[in-house]
Amino acid sequence: MVLMRRSVWLAVVLGAFCVSVARAESVWDALRAPGSVVVLRHSYAPGGFDPPGASLEDCSTQRNLDESGRAQAARIGEAFRKNAMAVGKVLSSPRCRCLDTARLAFGRVERWDVLQGALNDTDLRRRLVAEARKAIDAHRDAAPLVLVTHGSVVTDLTGLNIRMGEFVVLRRAPDGTHAVAGQLYVE
Repeated sequence: MVLMRRSVWLAVVLGAFCVSVARAESVWDALRAPGSVVVLRHSYAPGGFDPPGASLEDCSTQRNLDESGRAQAARIGEAFRKNAMAVGKVLSSPRCRCLDTARLAFGRVERWDVLQGALNDTDLRRRLVAEARKAIDAHRDAAPLVLVTHGSVVTDLTGLNIRMGEFVVLRRAPDGTHAVAGQLYVE
């Protein structure tokens, strides 16, 4: 009986591992398609929101990556390099946790205020999402475009709710639109 339970447990673990590996491989394959887009939620930053009075110009006033978040961002970059995946333009929310994630993962970043999002202003949020979608739609044949942003923006752009340090890959379809091809979490 104990042997049977261990065999079942081992089969479940191995099955989950195989699904995870297959999913990861398909994400990297999708990224190789021209015009693909990476929508990355910043790496781990403890807490939920910036403290009251946080300033975009002063990182010390914001919610920032901790040591594990910085290490996670570096592992994201390592995963891209390990899979021989060069990226194109890297755009980021102006929040320091996003800029730091981009720098640590990809070595470069351009600040793009559109990716900051707007939780409390519905009209502004709609306009920012429309502008981000316009940039995604315009991305056609180059190396993957990387957008480093916040959970709410990822959800607005993809319909998915993902963890800090996880990314969604959008692949360009034959009709020119982008669709979710997969997602991957880097521990």
